[in-house]
Amino acid sequence: MIIAERLLPAVLGLASAGAAAAADPGRGAGLYEARCAACHSLDAHRVGPLHRGVVGRRAGSAPGYDYSPALAAAAFTWDAALLDAWLKDPEALVPGQRMGYSVADAGDRGDLVAFLLSVARR
Repeated sequence: MIIAERLLPAVLGLASAGAAAAADPGRGAGLYEARCAACHSLDAHRVGPLHRGVVGRRAGSAPGYDYSPALAAAAFTWDAALLDAWLKDPEALVPGQRMGYSVADAGDRGDLVAFLLSVARR
């Protein structure tokens, strides 16, 4: 049982990474522009924090952005699975956060996550 408990997160992470790899980052770029760019930018804070390099960054930690106390206290690092969960229902992932937008369609979320995975730090 302990082995299964330790392997499950790794297997889920691989499954999420595989799903993101099968997704279309080019389509995700268009979705990002249409759905996210009103509040976010890759390289500057707006209503929401910047997104370049979000994958691998601790939640609530982009320097210079005023996060909600709930997100600032989140104890996880963004990866494909967490970004998908966030886009699906931010409030379910981090109760008390301030983002009032979600993406219901799993394919759209996958493409958005693939795009964010493709955006490297400078």
